[in-house]
Amino acid sequence: MDVSFLGGPQPQRGVGVVAPFDFALDRELWRWVPDDVSLHLTRTPFVPVEVSLDLARLVSEHETLREAVRALIAVSPEAVAYACTSGSFVGGLAGERAMTAAMTQAGEVPSFTTSGALLSALRELGAERVAVVTPYTRSVTDALEDYLREAGVQVSGRSYLGLTREIWRVGYRDVVDMAREAARGAPDALFISCTNLPTYDVIPQLEAELRMPVISANQVTMWAALRQIGKAAVGPYQALLDSAARSGPASMAPLPLPPAVGDGLPEPPLPEPALAEAVEPPQGYQEGYPDPFGDGPPDAFPDDER
Repeated sequence: MDVSFLGGPQPQRGVGVVAPFDFALDRELWRWVPDDVSLHLTRTPFVPVEVSLDLARLVSEHETLREAVRALIAVSPEAVAYACTSGSFVGGLAGERAMTAAMTQAGEVPSFTTSGALLSALRELGAERVAVVTPYTRSVTDALEDYLREAGVQVSGRSYLGLTREIWRVGYRDVVDMAREAARGAPDALFISCTNLPTYDVIPQLEAELRMPVISANQVTMWAALRQIGKAAVGPYQALLDSAARSGPASMAPLPLPPAVGDGLPEPPLPEPALAEAVEPPQGYQEGYPDPFGDGPPDAFPDDER
């Protein structure tokens, strides 16, 4: 059969990704990638350690990263990303820079980490105060806060789950609940940490509700990787990816507050029948629009496991 008329396959641009051995969200990374770019993933060797500061250090050892990058070079990626947030912030700014240098030297291609991409994304958004959501334990969350503080970023609020395993099983409802709790301190942006925490579908809804940019570990990793090779990440109405999302109908600016009573404007009376029925206004989405997280999967982590 002659298939020469097809004229393909089309040329592909390549991005290499080094992920921890327990990374389970390959498909989520692909959702940010345009059709003419391929992701080439490899993983660090297995170690029998739960998610912790110790694991973060083990999966980010320089020799481990060098070997992973050398394996990826066989398929000629144009850039290499280390897709692990805790593994790249555990050593502070100096540790992150040393990891990037080790990867770049091993593959002789531009390399970066998720935590480095996070700082670039915050600069892109002009965010100096950030709320933080993590699935980690308190000690790992503290290390993220230390990293951000060292970079000159103030953490205005935070929320964490305290998990040490199977983070990829966390449902969107848990992510949304943590985001609402962490964002109470009027931050410039919200960051959802951990490349093993699902976030793709949550970002636009949270941005519309919280009226601030919402970024996640996987999003900033793919955004930085694609920008490195001159391509744009794809995603539905996400502020980091689309400047129109920062100024469009669901702009990031907070809604104006009504004038306070006593500022020279009379307080409008309630209609008579409603006086006895006045209740607290609904929180979150406007009436008539279903909460997209309300019918999500059941909580995979009961309270007694957190």
